[in-house]
Amino acid sequence: MNETRVTAPIRVLIVDDHPIMRFGVAAIISAVPGMTVVAQAGTAADAVELFREHTPDITLMDLRLPDGSGAAAIRSIRCFAPQAKFIVLTTYDGDEDIHQALEAGARGYLIKGMPHEMLTSAIRKVHAGGRFVPAPVARALASRPRDGELSLREREVLSLLVRGRSNRDIATELSIKEATVKSHVSVILMRLNVTDRTQAVITALQRGLAHL
Repeated sequence: MNETRVTAPIRVLIVDDHPIMRFGVAAIISAVPGMTVVAQAGTAADAVELFREHTPDITLMDLRLPDGSGAAAIRSIRCFAPQAKFIVLTTYDGDEDIHQALEAGARGYLIKGMPHEMLTSAIRKVHAGGRFVPAPVARALASRPRDGELSLREREVLSLLVRGRSNRDIATELSIKEATVKSHVSVILMRLNVTDRTQAVITALQRGLAHL
C-alpha cells in the first residue's frame, strides 16, 4: 500500500516597515506551493514578539526599522533561538550593511528589486540549511577593506559627521573633548582611505557605515 508523504510548508515571518512591501512579498510567497506566511511585523520589537509566538522556519528581515536595525533584531532573536534562519531583504547594498547582517546571523541577503524567483529560491536554500548570497552581494562584500574596521566611538563620530555636525557639536553631543573628536576624525579618514570630511560622508553612505 502506497502512502502519500505530506511535507509541511515552509513557514515565513515577514519584517518590513512598509505595509505595501510586506503585502507584496506575502502575496509572492503565498502563491508558491509549499510556503506560507505566518505573520508580518513592521518594527523590530514586533519581529521579536511574533517570532516567539510563531517560531517561523524563515524570517525575512529588512535592515532599517522604525525602532532599530534589522541586524540588532536578528541578534535579539538568536539569543533565545540560536538556530533561527534569517534572510535579509533590503534596499541597502553597501559592503558594511552586508557584513553586519551576516555577522548578526543572516544566512541570505537579497536586494529589493531582484527577481521574485530569487526570493523563493533563497527561502528554499536557507530552509535546507544553506546560504544564499547572490553574485552582486558577494562582490560588494568582497570589496570591504579588511583593515577599515571602525570602533564603536568612531562609528558614532562618523554618524554625526554624516548629519553635518561640527567637531564642537560632536564633542558636546558625545561629552568628549573637541581634540578627541579631531583625533577620531583623522582615524576615520585614514581607515576610509579619504582625504576630507565630505569624502568620508560620501563613502560612509555608499558603504552603509552610516545612513541619513
